[in-house]
Amino acid sequence: MPPASSPGSQVARFTTLDRAQRVRFRRAVALMVMTVLVPGSAQLVAGNRRVGRIAMRVWLGLIATGLLSVVISYFSHGFAFWAISNTWVLGLVRIVLMALAVGWALLFMDAWRLGQPLGLQRQHRLAVVGVNGVLCFSVVAALLFGAHMAGVQRNFMITMFGDGDVVGAHDGRFNVLLLGGDAGAGRWGLRPDSLTVASIDARTGKTVLVGLPRNMANFPFAEGSVMAEQFPKGFDCDDCYLNGVSTWAGDHTDLFKGSRTPGVDATVMAVEGITGLEINYWSMVNLAGFRSLVDAVGGVTLTVRDRIPVGLPSDDFYRFIEPGTRKLDGMDTLWFARARDGSDDYSRMARQKCVMNAMLQQISPQDALRNFSKIAAASSQMISTNVPKSEVDRFLDLAIKAKSQKIGTVSLVPPKVVTADPDIDVVHAMVADAIDRAEGETPAPATEDVATAPAEGGAGTKAPAATPTPPVTGGSLGSLKEGYAANQADDLGSVC
Repeated sequence: MPPASSPGSQVARFTTLDRAQRVRFRRAVALMVMTVLVPGSAQLVAGNRRVGRIAMRVWLGLIATGLLSVVISYFSHGFAFWAISNTWVLGLVRIVLMALAVGWALLFMDAWRLGQPLGLQRQHRLAVVGVNGVLCFSVVAALLFGAHMAGVQRNFMITMFGDGDVVGAHDGRFNVLLLGGDAGAGRWGLRPDSLTVASIDARTGKTVLVGLPRNMANFPFAEGSVMAEQFPKGFDCDDCYLNGVSTWAGDHTDLFKGSRTPGVDATVMAVEGITGLEINYWSMVNLAGFRSLVDAVGGVTLTVRDRIPVGLPSDDFYRFIEPGTRKLDGMDTLWFARARDGSDDYSRMARQKCVMNAMLQQISPQDALRNFSKIAAASSQMISTNVPKSEVDRFLDLAIKAKSQKIGTVSLVPPKVVTADPDIDVVHAMVADAIDRAEGETPAPATEDVATAPAEGGAGTKAPAATPTPPVTGGSLGSLKEGYAANQADDLGSVC
């Protein structure tokens, strides 16, 4: 019969076993934490060293590549814009992130095995399983989310932009025609309600917005164009306006053989004839889809100078945006830009420019990253363009430069331009002068601050001129008779 062990020896044995269990538990957790911080380190210490060395080399290589990319992007924004707009790079990043997710998950599983979980006490074993699951899920989920974002960006680039010909700057500027219209059966892309040329300095990003009224008539087309051959004396048919050029072209597609967008092509010919600018690219914006984009970025802050109707009196949601500086959602921003009830087309053009300025100034890179998926989805539904994918990085760089500069505007509207019968020489001079002022070649027109008033004795004396309070109509400073400030300004932000 074996001698009975003393109580003291049993306590010592249990204490030793408990201490050993805690050591194993800490070792198992340490292996998992090592896998989070330096993938492959757990295998290098306690497992297959060859696997560990490969994993660590891959990890260190990726860190070096990432740091190098950050440094290059810091000194050259163009590199960053190229990386996020190149579909080949985005596809490679997506594949690498997915492969990393799978490889890292396998390393976590191996680290769990190296921790010898079956030799642990039940509570320690459950804890190790939980820790491993949380760490593995967090890392893999982050990598797969990154792969998803790269895929979304890649699909966005493929869907949004084409592989058309790259057109160089004209006289040092890129001229992009922005068209806005309503979606709807038989209407989207046919009669644009908004036409603006963004003339962008190819070096500095300095931008001038040239607004064209949709009701302009009797204008010429670009020399040598198909439309100029059809209308040698200008677009002088009955009820023919600028926004109807695309409809006319849609009814005569045989004149635009090989073109997938005859309406836009004809409109470009008209805009070139009116402004004297050569158009590089065009972008067509669905104004109804614009609402989704504004909501995706969290709204836009605008100064509402007069009550703006939302909807039409017959709509059940009809209401007003009250005056004041306020943040508008997509619905209200859309109606701020398009409402004409109690207003006119030229006031609406001024408000549209204020919306463009607000979008450029207020959408930060942080907002774009935080709402990237929503923005990409909204933009894909909202915009069609012929800007090639290879040029996106260039325009992103120019947009960042434009963000820190004043935006000039010139609109071909009354009182300076008679839209029913415009003097094209005057129009060309207005556009050229606005661009020259933006480039600093022509000083801004001086403001008269004195006036001559007759004295009692008949002698004229200089007296300060009274500064009239600008009238407000339809939400924009100015009036139809005097012109709207946002339609003619060297600094759009200051008059919005």
